[in-house]
Amino acid sequence: MAIDYTKRPSSPSSPASQTAAASLTKVTLTKASPSVSLKKQTGRMRVNLNWDARTLPPATTSIFKRRNEPSGIDLDLGCLYELTNGRKGAVQALGNMFGSFDSEPFILLSGDDRSGADVGGEDMYINLAHAQDIRRILVFANIYTGVASFDQANGVVTLEPADGAPIEVRLDEQAGGSRMCAIAMIEGNGGQLSVRREVRYIQGAQDALDKAYGWGMNWSRGRK
Repeated sequence: MAIDYTKRPSSPSSPASQTAAASLTKVTLTKASPSVSLKKQTGRMRVNLNWDARTLPPATTSIFKRRNEPSGIDLDLGCLYELTNGRKGAVQALGNMFGSFDSEPFILLSGDDRSGADVGGEDMYINLAHAQDIRRILVFANIYTGVASFDQANGVVTLEPADGAPIEVRLDEQAGGSRMCAIAMIEGNGGQLSVRREVRYIQGAQDALDKAYGWGMNWSRGRK
């Protein structure tokens, strides 16, 4: 079921959408309302990862939040992709696979914040002019260094279409010590994209994520 971003709810008491919890300014995907369809559009979709990382330095009980000062925690944003022509791959800082916006895979990771000090988080851009070339994109985040588990960071990914309300996915499940999280699946159908919440924590690295979602690629150890 598609959400028309241009229309206001008919009344404050209108029933919630069956596919997303929508507001005038933001669509939040939850367990109860896990997916939303995007109307066809061009331009770019920004995918932003941000977090409030909490650490307890020695001899203090103060809580330091990432958006206020550097934490030294490095969370990485990336994705697995599959195009309609059969091409598969990854866009990620590990291995310096930053992708390309104007050519395949039409996905670009803007950089890698290794310090955790950038209050804007990390960004990835999807070229919506090539939505018809996209079969599926699995947005993920992994902990590169700084904390042992996603339970120690309140992560949030926001997808901002070129035309429409932002779509928010909060990493609010218990991580169980996992350092890899499948966040959202973007799927294409004749140029029409849909976004589905995953928030699935994976024990292992990118190869384990690949296996969990049946991507079928070969992996080797990489560095950044």
